Amino acid sequence: MKVSPRADAALDERTAAQVAELFAAFSDTSRVRLIAALVGREMNVGALAEAAGISESAVSHHLRGLRQMRLVRARKEGRQVYYSLDDDHVAALFQQGLDHVRHG
Repeated sequence: MKVSPRADAALDERTAAQVAELFAAFSDTSRVRLIAALVGREMNVGALAEAAGISESAVSHHLRGLRQMRLVRARKEGRQVYYSLDDDHVAALFQQGLDHVRHG
């Protein structure tokens, strides 16, 4: 695992708050299931609701927050909106957490 040489250096308050907010996004089981469903593919709200086992309105609510955090992005095609993970970092964070839990 690559670690920045200054990983143990003190963080400024703004950066620390942003990292805390990022990890808070992973603190809800529904959001984690949505992120898991989006690894490697894009899906619409209906498919995400089915995959995560929650209502479409709950999916929309969670996606709003995940979009604000830049963890997911939306692509509109006609009347349909498709969601995907914003970048590979999101998938890597999810996978690292999953690996840690499964290893433990």
